[in-house]
Amino acid sequence: MNQHDPAALYSDHLGVLMRRADEALARGGFDHLVVPSGTLHYQAFDDRDYPYAVNPLFKTWLPQTRLPCSWLVYTPGKRPTLVFYQPFDYWHVVPDAPSGWWVEHFDIHIIRKPEDALPLLPRDPARCAIIGEAQSALGGFVPNNPEAVIHYLDWYRAYKTPYEVALMRQAQVLAVRGHKAAEAAFRAGASEFGIHMAYCSAVGQDSNELPYGNIVALNEHAAVLHYTELGRVAPQPLRSFLIDAGASAHGYASDITRTYAAAGHDEFQALIDAVDAAQRKMCAAVRNGFDYKQLHVDAHLSLMGILKDFGVINVSPEAALATGVSAAFFPHGIGHLIGAQVHDVAGFAAGDHGGRVERPAGHPYLRMTRVLAPGMVVTIEPGLYFIDMLLDEVKQAGSAASVNWERVDFFRPYGGIRIEDEVLCTEGEADNLTRPVFAAA
Repeated sequence: MNQHDPAALYSDHLGVLMRRADEALARGGFDHLVVPSGTLHYQAFDDRDYPYAVNPLFKTWLPQTRLPCSWLVYTPGKRPTLVFYQPFDYWHVVPDAPSGWWVEHFDIHIIRKPEDALPLLPRDPARCAIIGEAQSALGGFVPNNPEAVIHYLDWYRAYKTPYEVALMRQAQVLAVRGHKAAEAAFRAGASEFGIHMAYCSAVGQDSNELPYGNIVALNEHAAVLHYTELGRVAPQPLRSFLIDAGASAHGYASDITRTYAAAGHDEFQALIDAVDAAQRKMCAAVRNGFDYKQLHVDAHLSLMGILKDFGVINVSPEAALATGVSAAFFPHGIGHLIGAQVHDVAGFAAGDHGGRVERPAGHPYLRMTRVLAPGMVVTIEPGLYFIDMLLDEVKQAGSAASVNWERVDFFRPYGGIRIEDEVLCTEGEADNLTRPVFAAA
């Protein structure tokens, strides 16, 4: 079996989902799993809809991301059923007839109107775990999102099947293609908007198809963690470029960040290189049984060691961490789970029955607190930033002496640095999904 061909891996993937659903339904006391694909959201006082986003659980079962008003039904011991909405419509493109590696595994019923789904759904909605948004309700089929079912399914979504990993590898290839085009546009002096357009063209996906809005930040804009304004004019002089951008492959996401210095800005390039080297070590630390919270704390110490070496802080990494100084320079978490959603579910789950593992004190933006295990794919995205608001808080907290403000002033015009890869936890060494693709490109 080809371990990188999703078609060859899909049957086993579906078997895993069916077994998970069997257990989840038993825990909740339900007979059927019903998953609406979702419906269109319309803007207030208008007849224009927002970009459609498929129910993430729906697209884990089958590689369909543009199929509103459809339904997945699974009953233990039976083949899954797909109610496939293919309307008669001349205003919009109608979904093509079902085809591909997945169709032979489903009983498929095509409907022309949303209400035509009702006779094809289980007889008694009360016996169904219906997972989706409230607005997906149809007749008596109102999403109830039972906690026992949700907790179990969400917990195991963290463990990616080989099929899911294969799709995530495809998303890496697409995103790296975009990253290379974006770097070339930056080197040519393009604006943020121009870089963004070069990225989308190279990936072959527009903003609504990408898994999240591209962060394309030149100079000081890199200090805004989720900067998405896309300036139309390139700043002068051009000093630095941070891009955080991914791609989608049949609904599975990639999430990659790189930072570049303009020609002649050698000291900032040296700082980028130091963060890059540290980030590679953090990626290699992804191991079965390792606490992701500890990985985050270790990242703080490593990054503060870099700032100490570059003369930006005057205290030890341990002192910077203890006093909150490190959080001013590295204010976000080390990363998150990723898969069918960019920030995948159950990052704080204590187990498949629910519960929550809290973040360490002083680290409110960490997105995952679980212990790493084989099958998990996580992002590793350390960053160093020069953010005036947070640096002012350092002064107000009485820690001004911990910082060399002249060095801060030197680096402030560059905004910041973030390096991000996706890493698969295995039984042995970490499998970095991102670096080999850059190397091949």
